[in-house]
Amino acid sequence: MSAIPPAYTVAALYCFARFTDPAAIAADLRGLCGDLETCGTLILAGEGINGTVAGHAQAIATLIAHIRTLPGCAGMDVKYAHAHEAPFARMKVKVKAEIVTLGAGDLDPANRAGTHLDPADWNALIADPDTVVIDTRNAYEVAVGTFEGAIDPETRSFREFPEWFDAFAADLKAQGRQPKIAMFCTGGIRCEKSTAFVKARGFDDVYHLKGGILRYLEEMPEADSRWQGDCYVFDERVAVGHGLKIGDYVTCRTCGLPHQRDAAHDCPGDASGAWPHRG
Repeated sequence: MSAIPPAYTVAALYCFARFTDPAAIAADLRGLCGDLETCGTLILAGEGINGTVAGHAQAIATLIAHIRTLPGCAGMDVKYAHAHEAPFARMKVKVKAEIVTLGAGDLDPANRAGTHLDPADWNALIADPDTVVIDTRNAYEVAVGTFEGAIDPETRSFREFPEWFDAFAADLKAQGRQPKIAMFCTGGIRCEKSTAFVKARGFDDVYHLKGGILRYLEEMPEADSRWQGDCYVFDERVAVGHGLKIGDYVTCRTCGLPHQRDAAHDCPGDASGAWPHRG
């Protein structure tokens, strides 16, 4: 008997763009998503669009095609997956101050972000001992896996990154260093915005991994990889490895943190929803 094909296409997307009226765009998208019967969340802001949506294949294709007609979104990054059941209860389209919250003012990542690198060029850059490699994710994500030699800022949320980097930058400047800075995150959005922040702080030679860790693990042969461990993801898979193979991790029901299935877990207790989260 042949397997039943998944009924839902899931699209994770983001694009930094300059939207002069995100509320109007959001209103238009609410109507379209209702007509297409999609589910998930889209976030709109003056700096662009971010979200994950699911629906039947043609509905998602129509929605993505429409979003790509928005100003600056023709080259929007989209990652696709599939599901047998609806992965979200309903469709939400929200307008916020930022599509990923850093709290550092108007950085204009659409025009001021660092240089994108594909996996092969990324490997060459981070192999250079003069390159500073920074993991822009939260500490519990880094604990699951990271690139060899990467600095862990030990943040609990993305909002803590600016304060950490300012202290780190002060140390670099005290040493008279202006190194190349390479930054990465799960899917690309946090590191792309981080590069705009770092450039605003006076560093010019700044790079980020295009498509994030997930695209790297999907495209880079394991024999050539500089990745160590697995990559935490914000869904039921918990963590994935090379080839996006599901890792041996589970989520603690008490604190919400990931841990290896058969390993001891030092649970900090009820986090009351404080983390883990995407920010």
